[in-house]
Amino acid sequence: MFTPKYPPQDTAPPTAATVPAAHTPAPVQASVPAPVAAAPVSNRPTIQLTPGSALALAAGGGTVVLVVGAVLVSLLLAVAITGTSVAVVAVVLRSLLKDLDKHR
Repeated sequence: MFTPKYPPQDTAPPTAATVPAAHTPAPVQASVPAPVAAAPVSNRPTIQLTPGSALALAAGGGTVVLVVGAVLVSLLLAVAITGTSVAVVAVVLRSLLKDLDKHR
């Protein structure tokens, strides 16, 4: 069940591309500096920002930062309130248990 299953071996006869050819050294040529080519032209479309779209992009980014900041501050406030309430409950329980021990 867990043994690997390999595909059957290729039974086609070897072609000229798969048979290794005898090594023939490349002819030695005098070194001629290659011509310097211009930078390759990109096929990707370029994005041109107009002043209006740049302003909209900045406003959108600012809005995202403000929303994420508000969420994080509210989460921090929730943790702080929860911790404070747990501390108050612990003090009250300690006081009640101390009073129970005194009255015995």
